[in-house]
Amino acid sequence: MALPAQDERTVPAAVLRGLDQRPLDDALTELYALVEQYGYVVVVCSPATPEPVLRRLHTLRSLLESDRVAFFRPELPPLAVAVLARQLRQLASCDLSPGVLASAGRLLTHYLHAGAVLGSVARLDRVPVGLKAHAKSWVPGSQFAVLAHPEPQLVRVGPDATLKGPEFSTWMLVAKGSLQSEWVGGLGTAWNVHGLRETPLPAESPVWWGTGRMTEFCGYLADLSVLYQLVTSVRQTRCHWCGLDVIGDRCVFCSATPPAPEPAASRAALEQRTPV
Repeated sequence: MALPAQDERTVPAAVLRGLDQRPLDDALTELYALVEQYGYVVVVCSPATPEPVLRRLHTLRSLLESDRVAFFRPELPPLAVAVLARQLRQLASCDLSPGVLASAGRLLTHYLHAGAVLGSVARLDRVPVGLKAHAKSWVPGSQFAVLAHPEPQLVRVGPDATLKGPEFSTWMLVAKGSLQSEWVGGLGTAWNVHGLRETPLPAESPVWWGTGRMTEFCGYLADLSVLYQLVTSVRQTRCHWCGLDVIGDRCVFCSATPPAPEPAASRAALEQRTPV
């Protein structure tokens, strides 16, 4: 799901549609053209992405024989994945190197608060659900508020029910499915959000949440200057394998991790053997 641009600087999204249904050559040509146009491509997809699509993505990357294509599949609900992809598109307009931009996704996940109001939790397996909640989900008219990230929470919707929110100001994006609920608006007030914006429900959301009777929501940072400050304030290192500057302990493009530090005893023995 590609969200509309947050501002005039936001880089347009390139949506790879129907990868598992199109001829392999067509999909390969499209991905190759993106790599040639932009230099590097970060493919952001949901954990609910069908397995045939994931296999096709890995096949395309292998055929290209390129380390300039990175896959990022964060453990987030579909709406939050869409928000994160847009944040990366915002940052793509800044002076960040490809490795830093790609690895910024893992950093920004910590600032997302993603959840949903569900009509049933009987098939929810992404968040721990107790036996009482399972039993109550069969009662007609029951609704449950669930926070999947950053810390799982589940409460039965009622006048005093709430979820622990962010300790900083955010915007809230709301995607309504077949379940009508005004409770999310009250949650936005409790979270002191700048405002609520609405968007269509991602196609993968019913699979992720186990029901189509839902309203999905996500609290997020929208200001580009804040996002940029967060990313640039983190220490950057250089990947020892491909040479890209990255954030964190793993390169998103080549998947290399820093080499294990050499034991002190081995270094001392080597120094003793080294002629002066």
